[in-house]
Amino acid sequence: MQKQELVKRLQSFLLPDAVLFDLEDLKPYESDGLTAYQQTPMIVVIPETEPQVQQVLQLCYETGVPVVARGAGTGLSGGALPLGDGILLSMARFKKILHVDPLARIARLQPGVRNLAISEAVASHGLYYAPDPSSQIACTIGGNVAENSGGVHCLKYGLTVHNILRLRVLTMDGDVLEIGSEGLDSAGYDLLALMTGSEGMLGIITEITVKLLPKPERAQVVMAAFDDVGKAGEAVGDIIAAGIIPAGLEMMDRLAIKAAEDFVHAGYPLDAEAILLCELDGANEEVSEEIQRVHDILLKSGAISLRTAVDDAERLKFWAGRKAAFPAVGRISPDYYCMDGTIPRKQLSRVLTTIQALSEEYQLGVANVFHAGDGNLHPLILYDANKPGELARTEEFGGKILELCVEVGGTITGEHGVGFEKINQMCSQFKPKELILFHNIKYAWDEKTLLNPGKAVPTLHRCAEFGAMHVHHGQIKFPELPRF
Repeated sequence: MQKQELVKRLQSFLLPDAVLFDLEDLKPYESDGLTAYQQTPMIVVIPETEPQVQQVLQLCYETGVPVVARGAGTGLSGGALPLGDGILLSMARFKKILHVDPLARIARLQPGVRNLAISEAVASHGLYYAPDPSSQIACTIGGNVAENSGGVHCLKYGLTVHNILRLRVLTMDGDVLEIGSEGLDSAGYDLLALMTGSEGMLGIITEITVKLLPKPERAQVVMAAFDDVGKAGEAVGDIIAAGIIPAGLEMMDRLAIKAAEDFVHAGYPLDAEAILLCELDGANEEVSEEIQRVHDILLKSGAISLRTAVDDAERLKFWAGRKAAFPAVGRISPDYYCMDGTIPRKQLSRVLTTIQALSEEYQLGVANVFHAGDGNLHPLILYDANKPGELARTEEFGGKILELCVEVGGTITGEHGVGFEKINQMCSQFKPKELILFHNIKYAWDEKTLLNPGKAVPTLHRCAEFGAMHVHHGQIKFPELPRF
């Protein structure tokens, strides 16, 4: 179908300002937070009701036009990268909090509700929503579900998948599905977990029911400074080994510390090679006891200084530096490439040492900021896109980091998703039969492969070209898969 005809049909059921097709209107949608990759969409649609989304999907299903869903566009893996011959479906106008039940401790939301807005809306009930990505001021709950987002408190309280109960989903052909329940369990396969982290490849989410938690009686942060990054990494394992599960356990290295301190003035020690932020929460007596135990562990692990937040204002100030680390690093480099991989905690010291060696090999600086408690790394590779070949060298360096994560028993993503960015490294992590299974699941939900095609799951052909998968046609049957 010609673009003009498609625009005309979309305008027949959407408001005039909900169908964008002029170049100047399309440009703001050409990438998500991973701006290294850009593509102008053919058309952007911004519906505001579920029936309108249904009609968009049914029209695209009928005409074979691919659809990429988008939330706030804060994703960091190219998951919302549009297609030049497709429709970008923005869910930005789905921003209502539909229902809050403080007794059941649940809230029902539209996908465009900002993460932080959930906690703000239920604060008067003494409740909050636990997952808190660094972008929580802007990112939406629909995007959080699509990427299975985490945050600084996911060590104790879990990722998005652990904090949602129910989804309302539209399939590519417009059918409505209710997945999960408000009970502790629901019958059948765990489709709720399947949808969480599916990166918009299986369906379009129109409603989400989340769990709410009571605010803890007390929360307190200990900031420990180290003269060696390896010691800080080992201290993380020492804390967990002692049976203490902090609400948050974050690490930053010297480069990230300086950038964040210059930006936020959080009181970080500029002479440290690394800092750990360890937050403990719960009943007052429990926190007092664990704070002392953590102090003792950190000193034994080689901390050169300790500082405990004296009140909630100082606690939030400590976290402000960590949550602003990504934009802060943007002040010290023309560009940076934010990686996302997860490793076993015991491998922290080895992996950080190897990343430093790779940094020297590629002659590219790295600022390390990460969820140390669950081994979720976020190395920020510093580069200048204006220098010929530097982006390609940066991508190669980033790929080496992800392959290192797999080598030590980890995974290529912790919370940012695979999207377009890490699709080649999926070939390193998964075997051919596993990838075939992923594709079969995709076909079961989206038989025409129109939802976010070319993301997250590579074809076997792509893996063969990437060189990470040595397959023989005599040993495994290749299905007829589309080449993205």
